Amino acid sequence: MNKFEVVSKYIDGDKVAVNLPVRATAHSAGYDFAAAQTMVIPSYKHLMEVLSDYVAPKMPYPLKDLKEIVKTTKLQPTLIPTGIKCQLDEGYYLEISVRSSTPLNNWIILANGVGIIDGDYYNNESNEGEIFFQVINLSPADIVIEAGDKIGQGIIKKYEVVDDDNATGERTGGFGSTNA
Repeated sequence: MNKFEVVSKYIDGDKVAVNLPVRATAHSAGYDFAAAQTMVIPSYKHLMEVLSDYVAPKMPYPLKDLKEIVKTTKLQPTLIPTGIKCQLDEGYYLEISVRSSTPLNNWIILANGVGIIDGDYYNNESNEGEIFFQVINLSPADIVIEAGDKIGQGIIKKYEVVDDDNATGERTGGFGSTNA
């Protein structure tokens, strides 16, 4: 059964700090997700100023070198927690994206363009399967996202595999762990 649930750290007895995603209209494909916490999304301009000391002398950069720069500077897209996890039936995944008005009105984009939440992400040991939106702020100023602000949408989709598929790997952690 495909269903959304609240991650346990957002439940205190009978009090739940976040709301489950809902569709805004009967014909909406996406379920609206909200931020679970108030946080600041730094301006892309600030990120580029810090990174310029590292990348300007040597362009282009191999992926492994850029990964080291990101580790050193700790500059990366902002992970906005939702407090939500999603249980998915076999053969389904959750696709997340920003709402269509978000880049237009707020200059915020999803860093990876679209997020894919696999069925085995649910209840993983690292973070219980909490869904995060990985965003970049393209505006010239830092932006505050308040807890409860709608930040994106998720669409549950069916996927297929090829006839000769032989994947046997197991998830080893939470966010981004399938390439570990």
